[in-house]
Amino acid sequence: MQRDRRAPDTAALRRRLLAGAAAVALIMSASVVHAQTAPAAPTPTPTPNVAGPDGLTPDALYLEADAASREGDVITASGVDDNRVLARFRGSTLRAGEISYDLALGVATANRRVEFTDAGGTVIYASYLELDSDMKAGVAVDLASRFANGSSLMAATAVRRSENVNELNYAIFTPCPICDAEGRPKQPSISIQAEKVVQNEELRAVLYRNAVFRLGGVPVLYLPYFAHPDPTVERASGFLVPIPSYDDGRGLSLETPYLRVISPSEDWLISPQFNTDVAPFLNLQWRRRFSNATVVARAGYTYEENFGDFDADGDNVPDIPIEAEHRSYLLAHGRWDPEGPWRAGFTAERTSDKTLFDRYDIHDPYQDNGLYYGDRRRLISQVYAERQSQRSYFSIAAFDLQSLRVAVPNDDAPGLNQFEADDSLPFVAPLIEARWEPDGPVLGGRLRLRSTAVSLYRDAYVGSPVLRPEVIPPGLAFPPPGSVVGLPGVDSRRVSGQAEWRRTMISRAGVRWEPFVDLRADAYSIADLPPGPGLEEETIARGRATAGLDISYPLIRRMSDTADLILEPMAQFSASTDPDLDPRIPNEDSQTLELDQSSLFRTDRFPGYDLLEGGLRFTAGMRATMRWDQGREASLFIGRSLRDAEEPGFRVPVPDAPTQLYDPSGLVSDTSDWVVQGSFAPSDRIRGWGHATIDSSGEVRRAEASVDGRWGRRNLATVTYIIDRSNPVEGPLNRNYEFVQLSGQQFIYGNWGVTVAGIADLEQDEITRSDIGLLFDDDCFRFELGWRRDNTRVRPTGPSEGIYVRLNLATFGGTGY
Repeated sequence: MQRDRRAPDTAALRRRLLAGAAAVALIMSASVVHAQTAPAAPTPTPTPNVAGPDGLTPDALYLEADAASREGDVITASGVDDNRVLARFRGSTLRAGEISYDLALGVATANRRVEFTDAGGTVIYASYLELDSDMKAGVAVDLASRFANGSSLMAATAVRRSENVNELNYAIFTPCPICDAEGRPKQPSISIQAEKVVQNEELRAVLYRNAVFRLGGVPVLYLPYFAHPDPTVERASGFLVPIPSYDDGRGLSLETPYLRVISPSEDWLISPQFNTDVAPFLNLQWRRRFSNATVVARAGYTYEENFGDFDADGDNVPDIPIEAEHRSYLLAHGRWDPEGPWRAGFTAERTSDKTLFDRYDIHDPYQDNGLYYGDRRRLISQVYAERQSQRSYFSIAAFDLQSLRVAVPNDDAPGLNQFEADDSLPFVAPLIEARWEPDGPVLGGRLRLRSTAVSLYRDAYVGSPVLRPEVIPPGLAFPPPGSVVGLPGVDSRRVSGQAEWRRTMISRAGVRWEPFVDLRADAYSIADLPPGPGLEEETIARGRATAGLDISYPLIRRMSDTADLILEPMAQFSASTDPDLDPRIPNEDSQTLELDQSSLFRTDRFPGYDLLEGGLRFTAGMRATMRWDQGREASLFIGRSLRDAEEPGFRVPVPDAPTQLYDPSGLVSDTSDWVVQGSFAPSDRIRGWGHATIDSSGEVRRAEASVDGRWGRRNLATVTYIIDRSNPVEGPLNRNYEFVQLSGQQFIYGNWGVTVAGIADLEQDEITRSDIGLLFDDDCFRFELGWRRDNTRVRPTGPSEGIYVRLNLATFGGTGY
């Protein structure tokens, strides 16, 4: 809806109104009325006359009009023809065809095309408006109010009954825009029409009598009484949007979340899930914010049988007991962050069932809320403290893990999947990390000191890749999950110290030279190694010294007035002592390696400390970047590393052929894998990136690529391709994978469209997950109705399919929490 933004006619009469204690001067000239001091009503304690952002003190009035007069304390102003009076006072703005203002009482009345904006940004339109001394509407006719969050409230009449209660008659409320981009009126997508509406500021709620809900102007629901939080309230107690869902095991489900706000810093979310085929499931969430701390706790409970497909032999009889049991989960975290360098926190994450989150569709259970992250389908309970200053860092932590990962899937009966055993994962206490660097340069360069210490305790035996091939007993490289091998889990303790010095020099020709020195020492204490020749509780010490030089030479060429080409060749020479890869040292933190543009030039390319490199190395790469127009660019990097000798200590047993060894890292050979990495953004609507490691034979070991596209105003799509071909032998334990992920939405007519999402497992030749739905989306209302199929191997009920509903309403919330 267009507002009247015409300034008063410059040829019209403007007056200066000096609202003083004794007199008013009316100046008949073409000038703007100035703010002046008005006589204030007597008060016990005088209020300081401090000017606000608009330059007006609390008892001042700014008035701009075609004509004005004063009788006693009452100032009356009016506009001629289509011009309106402009008045500013107490942080508010009032426009109308005629305005009268009582300086003593602070009461204003306005007639004809009234527009009032308060200090909070709320806008009120009316044909007649009376404002009380608190600058709130006392009486209004033909009211139309637009709140700061975009919602609107309209009524035939409005009366302020008391300090906290406003009453509106024959009113309409909508959280949606009521005008299009050109300012023309339009039908709101959602609206509530009522005979009477009461806005209770003490209850922080809007109450309706005889309410009619409309979608696109069409009535769809009638309620004799209805209430929702006041639009100006950030949080208020009440029911949130219900969450419907369907599962083959649960049947139809409806989750009805209720938010209970205890205080501005504390609330509860009570969200029971009612199911047609199984007992209800209760979800709870408690949040509390303190002056320098935050605590969030989620929990759930039910008493029910385990449901799923437990019949592997096809006799229609479950192969395991499925009696009713107490089933629950806890997901809690807290963080203490006072003033100063220290912080501390905790996470507590546990569930009674490996598949509880999947069976009951628990919302977002795997979150990163602490110093360390348990990863997808692993829960972590931890306590930690850390201290950080400008040049130092220290942390100490202890944590335990619970795994929900499937180790061996059962295709005949998914309920009998075998899961990764919790006692095969380590209990870590403590894990200490420290870094420090001096304030100034050392020998013209930067010196960094690092130190770490960790103790890991494992109850159950684990073979590869934790144990090195030389110490694994025959036939026990990959013991089946749940099997009893009669061997304890290996325990290890490590202390490491590292010093790195690096200096940057740039020659006149622009060549960047960075000599560096890296010194590192490790001490291990190993216990409970598998029995073997000379294998007992061991104390092992090792060290490594490295010296090297990084060189880069960025070159730039102007291709046109709007395009630049940047070429940056880079190389690294390094020489290290023998790394001493003792086979008795378990590999706890260096089992995976992603070679990319940054890690290729690191002294330690493995992410942890248990594996390290040495010898003579030469690493080279080239990065090319093209930039043109405004923000458009494309870049490509190609690099590789060469070593003076192979490093067989990086090989591990093949999962499906334990007597064979293979290279999962791409660093065993004297030439590393090629690293190819690039990105492109030819416009603000298309962006993409890719990364691949390619071995010496030209075979892709790992690769990932993604493209995002946008067209029209709201159409978008994302396609991602991921492949891992590092395992050379096919088999049930093979971890190779190849996926294509797709998601997008396409609007077909107006606000109507379709949405699709899916994951295709090209290795297993199946669609893992797929969604397709009908979509309606405008500025305040998004609704999706579609069909979903889930073929993941984790769900105990096996493949699941059914209807899904997603709903998000402005002001009222969405189907989620």
